[in-house]
Amino acid sequence: MDSARIAALLEPFLGPPCDRRLTTNDLDKISTYIDLLLRWNARINLTAIRIPEEIVTRHFGESFFLARHLFPRPEAAASAPLGNLNSIIPNGLVLSAISQTDRSAGAPAGSSEGAPPSPPAHSAPTAGHVAGNRLSEGDPQSGGSRLEAQIPKLTRVLDIGSGAGFPALPIKIWSPDIHLTLIESNHKKAAFLREVIRTLTLMNVNVIADRAENVLQRFASISSTSAAAADVVTFRAVEKFERILPLAGRFLAPRGRLAVLISSVQLPAVESIERMKWTTSNIPESYMRLLSIGELHNDQDKRHN
Repeated sequence: MDSARIAALLEPFLGPPCDRRLTTNDLDKISTYIDLLLRWNARINLTAIRIPEEIVTRHFGESFFLARHLFPRPEAAASAPLGNLNSIIPNGLVLSAISQTDRSAGAPAGSSEGAPPSPPAHSAPTAGHVAGNRLSEGDPQSGGSRLEAQIPKLTRVLDIGSGAGFPALPIKIWSPDIHLTLIESNHKKAAFLREVIRTLTLMNVNVIADRAENVLQRFASISSTSAAAADVVTFRAVEKFERILPLAGRFLAPRGRLAVLISSVQLPAVESIERMKWTTSNIPESYMRLLSIGELHNDQDKRHN
């Protein structure tokens, strides 16, 4: 699809003109993504929406609407209070460890379907990076706070039931500096996600071909604390919504956010989750579609710490 047409269709979802615009490179990635989605959709059921214009508004529009609420443009973020959006904790490393566990227990060597790809060498801080974060300014080997300033801190985003990649991969296009993990139990859909990631050359992305419950169990078995791994957890249109909703919250780090794309009939279930403070917005060009973002209360923070 033509980039100008994509930009026009996405305009209602991107906020006031002062907010961040999509770049030419972003629009090219969206166009390539749509081509891949349509080709793969002829072989496996990725989406019931077949018309490219509707794919742009329903899939990409909703995803970018979520992305701009979680990750506002740098100028806007600079005036906002510091908090969970840019926080990272050592337990965030657990998601990379889970991915490695999944590879060792997944498909046979040489198989591309069903086994998550090896994460890029820079997809998670090394032990040296973690140690560097702990070095004090008075440590003669640390180089003081200058060394700490050189260590990137990536917000860790986890998407559950990723399907065709929405909202997760548009979030990555919008905010390329996040570390993204996608959980998708269908191996064919997981293979599609890896193909999109490879084609769009998206970095710091892991795909785990397993059920979220199994991933959480593996996390619990290797985590030494009760704190979970992700700064942000997202999901959309998953089966057994009311069962997945509380499960998603268990992946959150202290001060983490849970962002869900839902219909209006699902709002009561969302707001019933305890220890979460929710804000809900109507999605443009829709009467029943909503974005709800929940933040852990302070008493939940204390329980994690």
